[in-house]
Amino acid sequence: MEAIKATSRLTVANILFATDFSVTSDRALHVALALADWYGSKIFVTHAITPEPHYNIPLEPIPVELDPLWQIADEKMEKLDASEILHGVAHETILERGNPWPVVSRVSRQHKIDLIVAGTHGRTGLKKLVLGSQAETIFRQASCPVLTVGPHVPVSDANPWNPKTVLFTTDFSETSVNALPLALSIAEESESKLMMLHITTLIPIDDKEKAEIAVAARLKALLPPDAELWCKPQFMMKCDFPAEGILQTAEECNADLIVMGVRSRTLPNAASHLPWATASEVVSRALCPVLTVRG
Repeated sequence: MEAIKATSRLTVANILFATDFSVTSDRALHVALALADWYGSKIFVTHAITPEPHYNIPLEPIPVELDPLWQIADEKMEKLDASEILHGVAHETILERGNPWPVVSRVSRQHKIDLIVAGTHGRTGLKKLVLGSQAETIFRQASCPVLTVGPHVPVSDANPWNPKTVLFTTDFSETSVNALPLALSIAEESESKLMMLHITTLIPIDDKEKAEIAVAARLKALLPPDAELWCKPQFMMKCDFPAEGILQTAEECNADLIVMGVRSRTLPNAASHLPWATASEVVSRALCPVLTVRG
C-alpha cells in the first residue's frame, strides 16, 4: 500500500494519567506533565480501587466511609492533588472502584481523553494495567494513544521530561504510519531528533546497501515537506527480530521515547513486525517510555 503522508499538527486536550501512587507512577507523571505543558492539556489523575479479595458470589459494595481501601486511596490522592508537582497544572482527580482497564475505559469516554499515560512495574499495581493479558486489552481497545513508562526506565529527577531523541518504528503499513503524526508532533514540541526505523527480515549481504538506500527513501517520503527543518530526521534499516531490533536500536541511539503503531496479529497478511506481543515486550523491556497508537 502507498505510504500515508503525516502532519505534525495535533491537539491533545485531555490526558488521562493512571496512577497507583508508586515511584513508577511518579516517573510517568513527569512525562504526562511535560506533554500537558506542550499541548496545553488538562490531566485527569485517575486511580482504580480494585476490590480485594475477589469473591465468586457478588456482594453489595462496602460504603465508602467504611471501605479501608477507599480511605487509603483517598488520602493518597489528596496528598498528590495538593503536591507542588501539580501546582498550577490544570487537572482533576478521579477515584473509582473497579479493575484498572474498565475504569480507564470509562473515564476515557466520559472526558474525551486524547492520550493515556501510565507506569508499569512489578507483580502488583499497574502491571495489571499494561502487562500480560491487560496489555492486549489496552492496545486493542483504547481509542486513543497509550504512553507507558516501563519498569526499566530510570527514575526521573526534578527536571521536566524533555526528550532529545524520538525513535519511530514502522513496517510501512497504514497501522504503523498512523503513529507518525504523534512522533513528529512530540519531536517538534521538544525540538528533538527523530530516528525513523524499519525492521526487516534477513537479506543477502550483497543486497543490504541497496535495501538500506531504498528503505531510507521510503521513510523520508513519509515526512511532510518541512519536517527536516525542525525534527532532524535520520533513517535506519535493521535486520532483526522485531522487538529485539527496536530495543537494541533504542539503546544504541539513546532514545528518550519509542513510538510505534500496533495492530491485531489476526489481521489477514499481517506481518510480525508489530503484533500485540511485540508491543508488550518492548513496553516491558524498554529503557525509555513507549507510545503505542492503535491502528
